Amino acid sequence: MSNVKVTTLSNGLRIAVDAMPEVESASLGIWVACGTRHESAELNGMAHMLEHMAFKGTKTRSARLIAEEIENVGGSLNAYTGREITAYHASVLKEDVGLGVEMVSDILRNSVFDPDELQRERGVILQEIGQALDTPDDLIFDQFQETALPGQPLGRPVLGTADSVETIGRDDLFAFLARHYTASNMVMSAAGRVEHDQIVELAEKHFGSVPRTPANAHIPEPINYIGGDSREIRTLEQAHLVMGCQGIGYRDPDYYATAIYSTLFGGGMSSRLFQRIREERGLVYGIHCFNAAYADGGLFGIYAGTGEDDLAELVPAVCEEFATVADTLTEQELIRARNQIKAGTLMALESSGARCEQAARHLLIHNRPIPYEEVVARIEAVDQAAVRRVALRLLKSKLTIAALGPIDDLESIEKIAARLAA
Repeated sequence: MSNVKVTTLSNGLRIAVDAMPEVESASLGIWVACGTRHESAELNGMAHMLEHMAFKGTKTRSARLIAEEIENVGGSLNAYTGREITAYHASVLKEDVGLGVEMVSDILRNSVFDPDELQRERGVILQEIGQALDTPDDLIFDQFQETALPGQPLGRPVLGTADSVETIGRDDLFAFLARHYTASNMVMSAAGRVEHDQIVELAEKHFGSVPRTPANAHIPEPINYIGGDSREIRTLEQAHLVMGCQGIGYRDPDYYATAIYSTLFGGGMSSRLFQRIREERGLVYGIHCFNAAYADGGLFGIYAGTGEDDLAELVPAVCEEFATVADTLTEQELIRARNQIKAGTLMALESSGARCEQAARHLLIHNRPIPYEEVVARIEAVDQAAVRRVALRLLKSKLTIAALGPIDDLESIEKIAARLAA
């Protein structure tokens, strides 16, 4: 990604352009340093509600016209809300780049938040929350997040709760938009068949009058890992379990070592957890580990879904793997994990969407686009000592357990913690 050009407008809006002259299409959008982390407890779900409402009509386009106009040219317009970042992005053919930018601008700058549409969309989001509550292998991750980071914005669900979503009003949406969707809090990114000067010109035209952010307006409260034990007995076919600890953030020197550790431990079909727990012992259908990274910290977790009869055997087996990986790590495992991550990184070079996203996120997190050569060099620099350091660092952190389903046979958190300390 060494050919990414960055320009900053006078209002503080940063623009990243990654030209790919060999393709016929373009990906573009606005990434906002705003998400669940920036909400109050009473208005949890606000960032996600705003993302939904942006597509429900502007001063000049109805919700239907927004959908039809982008699809008339074979393009797509979409968005997502995360805990720290919200994105609005479009994919279009090269000749429709101007329309793509204009439509992203329209939904962000001219949405009317019609009261009838708001009421309808509230119902849609309540259904989405209901669906999540009925999907235990999704719900368990929100339960883990809330247990690890209680009483904090980062510990709350992205969708919000039924009560908080019912509370959000039209004035709240306008206030949230005005506070967070400011020029120096956003990045415009484009990749594909685009020219830098063309994108800068379009950005100036459509976003040049967006107000700058007041100094220190968006500094969220620091992540404060607490940990703990959360269990809910439910009549389900499977028991769902996430056990984990304090993870490692994007800006941490151990970030890449953590990515490699996570991959070799539980990231694919060749990983230790998959081979030892599923293939050799048949204790689970699904098992994997993850490091959910944020700007100033993270959460590391191991997810497993298993039958009620296998739960008592599963937890000691997982604990044994977690506790011993630092001492039994092989060079072959390290090389394989390194190659998996490197291949994924380089394969992303072929996608304008991935390159557009990468440039935007790098600017928001690191204040610069990180060249792929530098990313690959950091991956290749991870050695056994770095992975062992990460493995031991994670083990020393206080444990978090989230469990859902037929979990009567699950050991106490004290017993599980003792297994990891042995």
